[in-house]
Amino acid sequence: MSQMQNDNEYTKIVGHILDNEEFNKIKTIEHHGISRFDHSVKVSYYSYKIAKALKLDYYDVARAGLLHDFFLSDDERTIKDRFLSTFVHPKKAEKHANQIFGINEREADIIRTHMFPVNMSVPKYAESWVVNFVDKAVGGYEFSKKFGYKLSYAANLYLIFLFNSLK
Repeated sequence: MSQMQNDNEYTKIVGHILDNEEFNKIKTIEHHGISRFDHSVKVSYYSYKIAKALKLDYYDVARAGLLHDFFLSDDERTIKDRFLSTFVHPKKAEKHANQIFGINEREADIIRTHMFPVNMSVPKYAESWVVNFVDKAVGGYEFSKKFGYKLSYAANLYLIFLFNSLK
């Protein structure tokens, strides 16, 4: 992410968030095999670049992309708690982001709807769709890096089973 560090305009937009003590607490929370902080920075920066290229409001996208998973959680959560968080964390993140940074309506929508279609909050703005798609792409990549060998192993077992059943 050295591109991000050299992008002065991006840094001016989100620097106060990146330097915030409360926001930095998410550096210790695991997310797709990396920290929630690192995941959020990737989603924010890639969304910012896309929004800028599309002549959308890249300021709101950079901020809300960074804040889309800004909620605190215990590392000792059960599998059930982690599963339920998938559906409820956007509203937690929206509330937390608003309390700490004060967000506008578009930023709130970006955060609240970033899990569509997993949750039923449909994005209202093009900017919300950008963060939604980038979050899926980044999360998918991170997930595949974390579990790729297991997915490959499972696919190979399935193919072996399939070929053996055809005999």
